[in-house]
Amino acid sequence: MEAMGTFNRQTRRGFLRTVGLGAVGGILASRLFAESGPGASPAPARPNVLFIAIDDLNDWIGCLGGHPDTRTPNLDRLAKRGAVFTNAECAAPCCIPSRCALMTGVKPTDSGLYSNFDGQFRDYADLKDHVTLPQYFAQHGYHTMGAGKVLHHPNKADWDELSPIVYWQNPLPPGIPENNRRNVAEYLEDWLPLDVDAAEMTDWKMGDWAAERLGRTYDKPFFLACGFFRPHEPWHVPRKYYEKFPLDKITLPKVKKDDLEDLGPGQRRPSPLVVKIIEEETTWRKGVQAYLACINFADECVGRLLDALDASPHKNDTIVMLWSDHGWHLGEKLHWSKFTLWEESARCVLICAGPGVKPGTRCEQPVNLMDMYPTLLEMCGLPPKAGQAGASFVPQLSDPGCKRDPSITANEKGVSVRSVRWRYISYRDGSEELYNHDKDPMEWDNLASKPEFAEIKKTLSAFVPQQSAPARAASKAPNAKGRKEKPQPKETAAIDPLDLIP
Repeated sequence: MEAMGTFNRQTRRGFLRTVGLGAVGGILASRLFAESGPGASPAPARPNVLFIAIDDLNDWIGCLGGHPDTRTPNLDRLAKRGAVFTNAECAAPCCIPSRCALMTGVKPTDSGLYSNFDGQFRDYADLKDHVTLPQYFAQHGYHTMGAGKVLHHPNKADWDELSPIVYWQNPLPPGIPENNRRNVAEYLEDWLPLDVDAAEMTDWKMGDWAAERLGRTYDKPFFLACGFFRPHEPWHVPRKYYEKFPLDKITLPKVKKDDLEDLGPGQRRPSPLVVKIIEEETTWRKGVQAYLACINFADECVGRLLDALDASPHKNDTIVMLWSDHGWHLGEKLHWSKFTLWEESARCVLICAGPGVKPGTRCEQPVNLMDMYPTLLEMCGLPPKAGQAGASFVPQLSDPGCKRDPSITANEKGVSVRSVRWRYISYRDGSEELYNHDKDPMEWDNLASKPEFAEIKKTLSAFVPQQSAPARAASKAPNAKGRKEKPQPKETAAIDPLDLIP
């Protein structure tokens, strides 16, 4: 077995033990919800919610141990203040279907929304009337506010207040035209520092917008969402963030050259572009550097929002739910980007802090982003939503070892089932994969064809939906009369072309 790079999940565990993050449950740093100070408002009958999304963020954060070079002090302090879910998965491994699923409670295997080519859920007559998470909170007496990329397409129908800031309109390096001009290959190598101040970035501005709302007082509880765009491509952030990660000191992911040879024919061929990136080590280093820089920038944006909460009259009565919509490969499984059913793409970040959450909790049980909807309803004392998929993880907030069923992630090719120890993947073409994460955290050894694992495979395959909805045709969103929907207003229709990477 020949491997490239220098860091994998096996070494992550030793790394965490070395720096003490593995014992984060015993490290009680400054608490997010300490006793109220002067000027604090009386606690409302129901807690507020600060809902923070981060785009395309994998496990490269300190408290998850995904990469030894990463710098995420603010995400790590939030993890110490609450519960971090070390085995959180998305419903679908790309932006639109992941966000639609978690915000509506409709599984991709029921909706048929699996990819970013399928538009948004409101394009479909049978989906457009589903009540989103903020709409449900508004129906039950909350004041709702949204900024940035929460749903993929910001829509006033979801919020009492919607920030006017367009999340993808960031500064571009000199000579680079707008985001609709480059081909796919250039998207995947779009790694350039910006000679601008951080305040010029839209994430910074959205954080300011949300921070200002946190400083206000309200006559009802609020649900405030802020969706940060970085580390989504293009990986353009101010130069100072790049300079924290010198190229010659970058730790590359560990990659096995023949990793795909034990897979089905549909998964066996790596992209020639990815092979080129990995073989040209300087290019690979630049990509890893840029991703780390964007994560550090996003972490700083989160920190400013947490600081604003701490300085606000709401610091003691606000639940913080922070999540990323899916992960990202940087060479692992000979893949770059997202979209796969493997660990690097399906796994995401999920942290919950606030009233009733014990600081320093670490939960290894499988959870899904769709579980946030019923969890927040239960934490806020709201009635369950009829037909809502997902299962509340409130029991795990008090007992992180409380058992849960495996988590399901789906794309147009198949379904992944993730338990504490195992990942089983069933593809529509009949091929299968099975990985033992205790012994093979990089998913290098496919055990699906080995008879000694037949019983495990049978147990996990029982969680694969018996009938999964077929993928909806790209750009064919019929309305109730069978015609294409008219284009949405510019505010809701613009699709970031960077999300169309195949």
